[in-house]
Amino acid sequence: MQGAAMVASAKALSAALAIGLSAIATGYAQSRIGPAGAGAMAEKPELSGIAIILVAIPETMVVLGFAIALMIMILIE
Repeated sequence: MQGAAMVASAKALSAALAIGLSAIATGYAQSRIGPAGAGAMAEKPELSGIAIILVAIPETMVVLGFAIALMIMILIE
């Protein structure tokens, strides 16, 4: 492989890993938080706002993974 092709494939792979691994981690976190939040809301309905916030927090990990992937694709030459 030539140098430019190797850099391009390394960029694509690292960007895919940044998004893919953060999405997998977010899915795992939400799979644990969701049922716990539902169980807590079954016992105390006033906890619904907190449960929604706790489910939404891991979503920022995917957004940050996307930002990192974008920076990799744009900034690395």
